[in-house]
Amino acid sequence: MRLLKERITSVAKGIVDVLIEKELIDVASGSRGEVELDVESVLKEYRRRDHEITEKARDLVATRGLDYSQTFKLKSKLAQEHGFGLNDDAVGYLADQIVEILLQSNHVDEIFGEDTDLRGAIAPVLKKELNVDSDLDKQVKARIKNLQEGTNDYEVEYKKTMEQIRSSRKLD
Repeated sequence: MRLLKERITSVAKGIVDVLIEKELIDVASGSRGEVELDVESVLKEYRRRDHEITEKARDLVATRGLDYSQTFKLKSKLAQEHGFGLNDDAVGYLADQIVEILLQSNHVDEIFGEDTDLRGAIAPVLKKELNVDSDLDKQVKARIKNLQEGTNDYEVEYKKTMEQIRSSRKLD
């Protein structure tokens, strides 16, 4: 799962929109932007931790002299050890984190729904975003299949190709 930095603001806005629309939360008129920033902070922290775990996995591969193809396995193991949601678990993990920030936020006046209701409203927004990225991810990987996943060359080419596809589809 890749949560692109450029999409974080629109995803956060979409989540807050859905929660207000379904009357699961009440936000003072001047505080809506602050609530969106609270949700953005969760998404940005997810990206940061994902990057951190990826780097740790790469370092372990390098220090142990393993093949780069082992990076994903080590990343999954590290994520599990840290209670971090990857791949299929990412949506549930992020939804839980967003619910927690909403419960703690001074900018949310009232929460009317149960945690499960909130997660149920948040998850489809996240899944929609992740499916867009999933489709793009598949296209990028198909174009750079000649490179070894987990290498620096792969990462550079992945980002470059992703930008080209997003630009051609006008997704930025």
